[in-house]
Amino acid sequence: MTAPQPASAAIPDAATTEQYVLTLSCPDKQGIVHAVSSYLFMTGCNIEDSQQFGDHDTGLFFMRVHFSADATVTVDKLRASFAAIGEAFRMEWQIHRSEEKMRIVLMVSKFGHCLNDLLFRSRTGALPVEIAAVVSNHTDFAELTASYGIPFRHLPVTKDNKPEAEAALLELVREENVELVVLARYMQVLSDDLCKQLSGRIINIHHSFLPS
Repeated sequence: MTAPQPASAAIPDAATTEQYVLTLSCPDKQGIVHAVSSYLFMTGCNIEDSQQFGDHDTGLFFMRVHFSADATVTVDKLRASFAAIGEAFRMEWQIHRSEEKMRIVLMVSKFGHCLNDLLFRSRTGALPVEIAAVVSNHTDFAELTASYGIPFRHLPVTKDNKPEAEAALLELVREENVELVVLARYMQVLSDDLCKQLSGRIINIHHSFLPS
């Protein structure tokens, strides 16, 4: 059987290319990297950078690939043609243009140095994100947030209303199409249910060295 030929053997001209990022996770097994790299080669794309690792504790494999493609190749075409590979390996995956900014929510309590740094980096373009809102269980940083033109949501948390506060957060995430929740010195312990619902879409910024 004759092997299919790639769309183009030449590296796309940087002046006429679009930049994309593919991220995926799936059960770990042999052949994932081969399938992804072969797909990109056969569609005429060029891998610019790639990272991957297998998590032995969970049995999951994670991969992030930055690649370029000719301007005639649209993101919709890439998504449609990659779907079969995603299904074959039971992947959770997405392809987006690298210039697209991730929509995030920042969460903070009463210490604002992490929040202030993230707001500043976003404003200057050093951090390529779109901050949909700042959420806090206190009102200390409402004025600072407003000075950046970003919505501020006060969600007070007590032992009696924690489920309602977390439900309001999830509703905000859904309404604003938030891709990532960032805990920037948010000093509340999140429930197991909230962590499960935001699995893979929430990170914590640790503000100091961990104890030895």
